[in-house]
Amino acid sequence: MKILIVEDDPKISGFIKKGLKESGYEPVALANGQEALDHLGVDKSYDLVILDLMLPGKSGLEVLAGMRAEGLSTPVLILSAKRSVEEKVEGLQHGADDYLVKPFAFSELLARIQVLLRRHQPQKSLPTSLAQFGIKIDLLKREVTRGGKVIDLQAKEFSLLEYFLKNPERVLSKTMILENVYHYNFDTQTNIVDVLVCRLRNKIDKDFDHKTIHTIRGVGYVLKDG
Repeated sequence: MKILIVEDDPKISGFIKKGLKESGYEPVALANGQEALDHLGVDKSYDLVILDLMLPGKSGLEVLAGMRAEGLSTPVLILSAKRSVEEKVEGLQHGADDYLVKPFAFSELLARIQVLLRRHQPQKSLPTSLAQFGIKIDLLKREVTRGGKVIDLQAKEFSLLEYFLKNPERVLSKTMILENVYHYNFDTQTNIVDVLVCRLRNKIDKDFDHKTIHTIRGVGYVLKDG
């Protein structure tokens, strides 16, 4: 991923550039605000801009305002020695996505970069249906079929089957099922998982020769063919 560093302090710029290269990014460094704005007008392939506020040519806020005026939605992380709340708010109001005060640890800068990049990645469209081993579920209609037969499931049974279908042939422990189906992150000291699996198995496998829900003793359960 390409990252533009706009910083006129060569030590800071070099420090960031070296760290980003070592982290697998493709950094480019510029030291002049006007030059940076002109460059961004030509090369729109950057995934993120790290922008100092105090720059020759144009200030960081002017660069940011120019970017947004030109319709560039590239995420911008401001670096600045200005630390007052008012100055941070001003930067964010001009269209910045984050604000990091100097001096900073590179680990924090990298973490913020990773958050911004994840936030601005195109969202993948979610599946509307799932199918494995002859079992099909329509996530929009909340309908389950196997071999053309409609199977009526309760809410938790449906959630458990969806979890199985998203993880075929993977052993799911009781703890994993508690966390992903019941959203419990602690041991309930009950057999609710066993009961739920039993109910689902009776509905999904009872009338079919090939069984799909299998118990792995002492470990958990797995959805597989036969």
